[in-house]
Amino acid sequence: MDVKVRTDQYIFNTYKRHPVILAKARGSWAWDDRGHKYLDFFSGLAVSGIGHNLPSVVAAARTQTKALMHASNLYYTEPAARLAEQLCQRSFAGKVFFCNSGAEANEAAIKLARRHGWRRMQPNPASAAIDRYEIIVFEKSFHGRTLATLAATAQPKFHEGFGPLPEGFVTCRYNDVESVQRAIGPKTTAILIEPIQGEGGIRPARVEFLQELRELANRHDLLLMFDGVQCSLGRTGDLFSYQTLGVTPDVLTLAKGLGGGLPIGAMLAKASLSSLLGPGDHGTTFGGNPVCCAAALAVLKMLSPKMLQNVRRQGDSIMRELHALLEKHPVVKEIRGIGLMIGVELTIPGAPIVDACRAAGLLINCTQTNVLRFLPPLALRESERRFAMGVLRDIFDSLKGDKI
Repeated sequence: MDVKVRTDQYIFNTYKRHPVILAKARGSWAWDDRGHKYLDFFSGLAVSGIGHNLPSVVAAARTQTKALMHASNLYYTEPAARLAEQLCQRSFAGKVFFCNSGAEANEAAIKLARRHGWRRMQPNPASAAIDRYEIIVFEKSFHGRTLATLAATAQPKFHEGFGPLPEGFVTCRYNDVESVQRAIGPKTTAILIEPIQGEGGIRPARVEFLQELRELANRHDLLLMFDGVQCSLGRTGDLFSYQTLGVTPDVLTLAKGLGGGLPIGAMLAKASLSSLLGPGDHGTTFGGNPVCCAAALAVLKMLSPKMLQNVRRQGDSIMRELHALLEKHPVVKEIRGIGLMIGVELTIPGAPIVDACRAAGLLINCTQTNVLRFLPPLALRESERRFAMGVLRDIFDSLKGDKI
């Protein structure tokens, strides 16, 4: 029985899988079980952010497995302590909570926000009847698939058949500060936003909009929480996307590229919020796993100024080349992005182009049915970029009307 048959027979069909069995990967490239080679211009959905199976990350994880593969969070471990220190020293944060995925990181942020609202009303008995628990979220957002993060994900297509979802999430228009102003009320405790929407179609927030959100949060004593799961860890040309955009949140969530291929998530919060969660208030069995933390330390070491400069340079080149290659094609509606997080919105479905790219040895993704999503490895080389642009040029030049 082959891999595809076993998968279809024994695994829930929750993914639209491509007809490829990946067998190995290294750097920017992946190979299937038949030896076909692909440039991974999607970086394993940004998880292998710098690249696949990088020697320093593999070595760090392998060394840690020989010493300690798991420890209960009832005890201390050096890798978790060192990783938390690095994340705090390189960001605004004073405290970190470790978990295993982006959804879990956002769950932690949601609980922190609700505890923030609860704590605020305790000293004043007169306000005890006002329960501050509402979190403002945005159209086309994506924050995860647990029930709470699904409720925060303002895309109805993901909600079907899973109701009733937890209450307390108020949807506003992205890049529209007036809709946020109207939504803020006595129950509001936080604003949760992706600085660059990923699943929503690679839609960057305007810097002015984020600045306005920061001002509103300050004025109303709300937490400003950035979901950086897809758009941080070098993706924009800085370690964290908020640094690129120049607006500092109170809370930042991370996952995907943090572990270099191993599962790890993190919620970073300002030191002033550190008293909101104490023993027993939150937890996770595998959060802060020593092997994953050791790999993440290796990833952070690789995210050097030179690496981040490469992201900015390659991102600028890709944007210029995409405009030159694709603007002549009427099916291209808009090209947008920051750094190596780029989307091409089409007037036609993108799935056939994804399939054609895969057949030509280039792995990309389509979201929102018509937005081609590019998340190239941060260590992308000139030759790799030229290969990708060549594939895209040939495919778009082969279009006849809206058909390949």
